[in-house]
Amino acid sequence: MRNEDVSVLAVENLSYRFANKRALDQVGFEINAGECTILLGPNGAGKSTLFSLITHLYDSPSGSVKINGFDVKKQSCQALAKLGVVFQQSTLDPDLSVLQNLHYHAALHGLSRSEAATRIEQELSRQEMFERRFEKVRQLNGGHRRRVEIARALLHKPSLLLLDEPTVGLDVPSRTAIVNYIHSLCEVEGIAVLWASHLIDEIHESDRLIVLHKGIVRAKGTVAEVNGLVGATTVSEAFQKLTEDKTGQEA
Repeated sequence: MRNEDVSVLAVENLSYRFANKRALDQVGFEINAGECTILLGPNGAGKSTLFSLITHLYDSPSGSVKINGFDVKKQSCQALAKLGVVFQQSTLDPDLSVLQNLHYHAALHGLSRSEAATRIEQELSRQEMFERRFEKVRQLNGGHRRRVEIARALLHKPSLLLLDEPTVGLDVPSRTAIVNYIHSLCEVEGIAVLWASHLIDEIHESDRLIVLHKGIVRAKGTVAEVNGLVGATTVSEAFQKLTEDKTGQEA
């Protein structure tokens, strides 16, 4: 059981370099249960590197990442057990059916066949995809594949969901459906979400923002707080002001 006084995700003084190239510089923030936090940054800002460190694909020599109070480096199994991830590139097997993909993932998390079947039906039904469970993934359009990937990420009931630009390349109806669904998960299920994006129109007024530029957190807080920091009236204006400087190395 997670300690309710502990942030779902706590990142502290996190830095990372590729040879002589700085990717992240003393990044720090926290996300609590039920919060949808949008990670905004232009290409090369360090968003993918940050996700790789949170998921422990990379190991940082400095700083720390804690999920539900567990250190990702020192207590990897406990930290990652309640983490769900949707990557920008699809990782579904296109030659397997929706059902086969999800059962395979459930087995990796140690769910019994009957428990997996119950959760699969629940997650697919919530996104109106259960009737398509026997179709091969390659038969689905981009929006429906994303719904399956989100369902897969939620099968083990994570407390933290990472989304790496999941709506890129999707049509407007598909994007809108996913954006609304993810926000409902935060509000109803209390899931903490970190959503990497550069699409300003996907942000809700209730969201929290982290603006990352050249590996540095330039601003964080509510939409109103970030706008007020630079005297902006919109997130788009604030984002432009926070990322227009020319100092520092490219991330």
